[in-house]
Amino acid sequence: MAVFVALGAFLMTLVGGWTAQRVTDRRHLVLGLAGGLMLGVVGLDLLPEALRAAGTEVYGVPAALLLFVAGFLLAHLVERLLAARRAAHGAGEHSHRAPEVGLTAAAAMVGHSAMDGVAIGASFQVGSGMGTAVALAVIAHDFADGFNTFTLTSLYGNARRKAVAMLVADAVAPVAGAAAAAFVAIPEGLLGGYLGLFGGVLLYLAAAEILPEAHHDHPALSTLLCTVSGAAFIWLVVGIAG
Repeated sequence: MAVFVALGAFLMTLVGGWTAQRVTDRRHLVLGLAGGLMLGVVGLDLLPEALRAAGTEVYGVPAALLLFVAGFLLAHLVERLLAARRAAHGAGEHSHRAPEVGLTAAAAMVGHSAMDGVAIGASFQVGSGMGTAVALAVIAHDFADGFNTFTLTSLYGNARRKAVAMLVADAVAPVAGAAAAAFVAIPEGLLGGYLGLFGGVLLYLAAAEILPEAHHDHPALSTLLCTVSGAAFIWLVVGIAG
């Protein structure tokens, strides 16, 4: 049942990626929406779950928040190192993004989707009612995952076929995660730490890359409205799931 329900997440992820592809003529709106979706996922979904799962503190600070900051700094460090390497080989540091950053971010999205599948499988082990509630929440926000996976991969200059490949991997991940949940149990503390670290990486990409790019050539009110709409959509999904 869990794997069957996870197929809904598979389809919704593909719909999100397809939507991102179809509106390339409104690139600033796509990026504005993606930034809002990522902000909403981090602040309203990942961080609350990370704080709940990883309840331990280190010198008075929740471990999930420490890993959140570490993820933000790690993404910044990796991007700077890759940019410096490209500049040393003659590429403009600011005019050319490192494709590796986009692929790494998309891979992290795939890992997050796999964890969503694990959550579906684990919740069905508790009961069909709990499983259905979790599955609906995952399916609803997997549209955002597919949208962001394709957008992130493309934004950093990767070929369309790579963006499509990462999108397909992101769509398959929940199904694989749901199937694996029958055999693998992930410690809650480890899951919370992962969510905190991933949230930091995602927030960095949204704040330092996607939103500035969205407003660079088109600082329009419509772009801002897309960003707010993206965050509001995640709030709606979280509220319905709760």
